[in-house]
Order: sequence, then structure tokens, then C-alpha cells
Amino acid sequence: MFGPRITTVFASRWKALWWAAGIMLTAYCSIPAPEDTKHPAAQQEQPEHINPWAIKKTDAPKD
Repeated sequence: MFGPRITTVFASRWKALWWAAGIMLTAYCSIPAPEDTKHPAAQQEQPEHINPWAIKKTDAPKD
């Protein structure tokens, strides 16, 4: 299913190192690069988040 059997991969230290390097390279290539937003014009203004479930002062029960 995955090519060579796992016991043949670890039969040699060098094969194990190449296998581990392949796993590390796959993990490295799978992580996306961070967004480059060094320019203030490139940053978008995001509105302040308002919690719809928060109790407003006008919604509070009156004593």
C-alpha cells in the first residue's frame, strides 16, 4: 500500500534518516507562509467584533 515495507525502511540507519528527512520535508512544505503585511495600506481595517449574545446595558433587567 505505501511502497516498501516499514521493516525494510528501518533496516539501515541511512534509509531511516532519508525516510525521516522526507517526513520533515513534507511537514515543512505543508505549512503555509505567513502573510506579508508590512505596508499599512495593505492592511485591511476590520470592524470591532460585537458579541450578539452579550447583555447590553439597555437589555439589563431594571430593579
